[in-house]
Amino acid sequence: MWAASCVASCCATCACEACRSVVSGISRRSARIAYCGLFAMSLIVSWVLREVAAPLMEKIPWINHFHQTPNREWFETDAVLRVSLGNFLFFTILALIMIGVKDQKDPRDRLHHGGWMMKIVSWCLLVLFMFFLPNGIISFYETLSKFGSGLFLLVQVVLLLDFVHEWNDRWVKKDEQFWYIALFIASLICYIATFCFSGLLFHFFNPSGHDCGLNTFFIVTNLIFVFVFAIVALHPVVNGSLLPASVLSLYCTYLCYSGLASEPREYECNGLHNHSKAISTGRLALGLFTTILSVVYSAVRAGSSTTLLSAPSSPHAGVENPLLPFSKMDEVEEKKEERNRPVTYSYTFFHVIFSLASMYSAMLLTGWSTSVGESGKLVDVGWPSVWVRVVTGWATAMLYIWSLVVPLIFPERDF
Repeated sequence: MWAASCVASCCATCACEACRSVVSGISRRSARIAYCGLFAMSLIVSWVLREVAAPLMEKIPWINHFHQTPNREWFETDAVLRVSLGNFLFFTILALIMIGVKDQKDPRDRLHHGGWMMKIVSWCLLVLFMFFLPNGIISFYETLSKFGSGLFLLVQVVLLLDFVHEWNDRWVKKDEQFWYIALFIASLICYIATFCFSGLLFHFFNPSGHDCGLNTFFIVTNLIFVFVFAIVALHPVVNGSLLPASVLSLYCTYLCYSGLASEPREYECNGLHNHSKAISTGRLALGLFTTILSVVYSAVRAGSSTTLLSAPSSPHAGVENPLLPFSKMDEVEEKKEERNRPVTYSYTFFHVIFSLASMYSAMLLTGWSTSVGESGKLVDVGWPSVWVRVVTGWATAMLYIWSLVVPLIFPERDF
C-alpha cells in the first residue's frame, strides 16, 4: 500500500512537472496555437464524456431529478452542452477582458500571451462548475448555441473568402499561362462538383410521388445564387474572378445539403432517413474537421492585415521576424521593441471566434436534432436547425455579392 502511494505520488509529480515545462515553453509566437490546442482538448473531452458520462450523470440528483429517468441519449447531449458552456464562458470572459487593448504595453497583453497554468486550471474549474448548474440554464444555452453556430458559419465564410482571394491573387501575380490554366481548371472542378452535388440533392430530397415544394425551393434558390455569382464576378464593370465564385458556389451547396439533411427523420421528403446513422457519422467527422480547420486558420491568420482579425498596421508590420532570435542581445532588444508596438490583431475578436466555435462544435456533437428540456425528453428541433443553416447559406451568398459590388457603390473608399 505504501509503495503504491509512493508510485502514485511520483507519477503525479512527474505529470505536474511535464505540464509546467509545456506551459513555460509557450511563447508569444506560439500562444495562438496553444489556444487552438486548448479548444481541441475541449472537443476531445466533450467526445469522451458523450460516450462514457451517461451512467455517472444518472446518479447526480440535480441533473436527473425526473420521475422517470431519461434515456442515455439525453445524458450524452447534456454532458456535451455542459462542457461546451464552460468552454464558451472561458473564451467569452477573455474576450471581454481584452476589449480596448491597443498596444503591447497594456498589462492585458501579457495575460493574453502568458499565464497558461492559470488558464488551464481556470478552464478545468469552469467546465467542472457547469455540472452543478440546473437543467434550465443548459436548455437556454442549447437554444442560444443554434444562433451562435450560424454566426460562426458566417465567420467561416469570411475566412474562406480571405483564403480564396489570396489563392487567386497569388496565382494571378505569376502572370504565366500555366497558372491561368490552373485557375480555370480549379474553377471548373468546383462548378462540376457543385452541379453534381445539386443533382444528388434533387434525388435524395425531392423524391417522386411526394410534394416537396420547400426542398425544391431551397435547392433552386441555391442554384440561382450559383449563376448570379458567376454573372456578377465576370461582369466587365466588376472585373472579378471565377475561382472565388466557384468555391463559394460549392460551399453554399454544402450548406444547403447540411440544412436539408437536418430535417426530421419522419419527414417524407428527407431521403436520407434510411441511412441516417451512416450519414450522421460522416457529417459529424466532416463538421468537426472543418471546425478545427477554421479555428486553426483564424489563429494562424490573426496577424495578417487581410483578415477581420487585424488591427491597423504598425510601422513594424512589414518586417518579418525570425522564428528564433540570433543572439541573447537580439532577444533583449526585440522584447524592448515589442513593448512599444501596437497589437497586430484584435484579441477580443480572436476569442469571440473560439466562443462561437464552442457553440458550433456542441451542435455538431449533439446532431442538431436534440434538445435538453425540463421534461427530460428529447424534443425534436430539426426544423430550427434546417432554417439556421439555410439562412446562413443565403447570408453567405448576399455577403459575397456585396463584396463584389461595394467597390462600385463606394468608389472613393479602399476595399
